[in-house]
Amino acid sequence: MAVVKLTTPISEEEIRKLKIGDILYISGTIFLARDEAHLRALEYAEEGKELPLDFKGLAVFHCGPIVKQDTKGEWHVVAAGPTTSSRMEIFQDKFIEKFRISVVIGKGGMFDRTAAAMQKYGAVYGAFTGGAAVLAAKAVKKVKGVEWLDLGTPEALWIFEVEEFGPLTIGIDSHGNSLFKQISDEVEKNRAKAYEIIGVTQK
Repeated sequence: MAVVKLTTPISEEEIRKLKIGDILYISGTIFLARDEAHLRALEYAEEGKELPLDFKGLAVFHCGPIVKQDTKGEWHVVAAGPTTSSRMEIFQDKFIEKFRISVVIGKGGMFDRTAAAMQKYGAVYGAFTGGAAVLAAKAVKKVKGVEWLDLGTPEALWIFEVEEFGPLTIGIDSHGNSLFKQISDEVEKNRAKAYEIIGVTQK
């Protein structure tokens, strides 16, 4: 296990060096996007519309932040806990392919489609601890912007400047390895052994 600190935009070469179990801290620009922002970005790309941000080499954080606006109109982050990433599985592979993001941040892991896209295009999944929303907010040095507020505050596209955002455990690397799949396979193996011991037949 290695502890790695990277600054966005992150190159494919740097991403390919990461392995599952490594701990990553990110500085620089990241953006927050959940279901609606993912869909809108893909629709914009399909229609040839200009996007508000060049996503290449950046990290996308699956998060609907809690924010407040001061009297000057500036935004401040109160909490930024990760959203369950499986919600984005249906289009995360297309997002990686189209925009060549380097890191996906969230909780709970992702599945085969996303893992395959990460292996093909050079991206990783960084798991952030659920319930550590205040810790995440402390790493945010500035809200650089927000787009698509018509989607609602949690679903808008937020752009943050962060410093050593993490720790992120690399749960899926760019070489086809997944901690989540390994754990799932181990659980199934142990389940089969347990059923055999107690004499239960699996259907």
